Amino acid sequence: MTEKTTFAKQILHFNETLSQYPLSLPTGYSLINPFEGDQKTLVRKITANFYQKYYNDKKPRRIILGSSPARRGSAVTGVPFEDAKHLQSETGIFIDKFYINQSSSGFLYDVMEAYGGCEPFYTDFYMNFVCPLGIVRTNAKGNEVNCNYYENKKLQAALTSFILKSLHSQLDFGIDRSVCYCIGSGENYDFLSKINKEYQLFETIIPLEHPRFITQYNSKNKDMYLEKYLRALRRE
Repeated sequence: MTEKTTFAKQILHFNETLSQYPLSLPTGYSLINPFEGDQKTLVRKITANFYQKYYNDKKPRRIILGSSPARRGSAVTGVPFEDAKHLQSETGIFIDKFYINQSSSGFLYDVMEAYGGCEPFYTDFYMNFVCPLGIVRTNAKGNEVNCNYYENKKLQAALTSFILKSLHSQLDFGIDRSVCYCIGSGENYDFLSKINKEYQLFETIIPLEHPRFITQYNSKNKDMYLEKYLRALRRE
């Protein structure tokens, strides 16, 4: 991180340059870039307010990586794992066109609250995705459905170079590379571990179960998973 550049400015610059990567996806797949298109002005206003509120400093942070943004979540709002309802309260910006509350972000808000609140959490951590742009696939009915970068080998191969470039760019923000937290203990963790072995991005990667898996299939054990997150984040 340069001496005069804050963490927030680097994040915002990174987001604005995501469209500069040349990408050619397999037939039937396309990307969602919230920082371009019809909602660009609103999304950039939201993200500027959010990141300047929590990242307007030069402190190093540990990184938390999901797989890729959901098409009706972060791929729309521009802030990883933040739903529109919470962002509206955080930034004071009325977000009427995509007022969505996600179960994944709800669990992570519980983690943040238990950690001490949004301010200490975002002071210590920066969240994004292995693939920072949303991906959709057109199904047999002609509808766009959400998918992940690891859905098949062709899609993964088409995105690997972009993924590596975006990860290296973010490491330059001032990321503490001693540990990376991977949200998704299956295929996302497997892929991240594979490229980490080859490119030595982090000293260690800690897998954590995806909040959707917790809230939809293991809600009775939510407290157990919450404690697991907290122990990992506190390095206990």
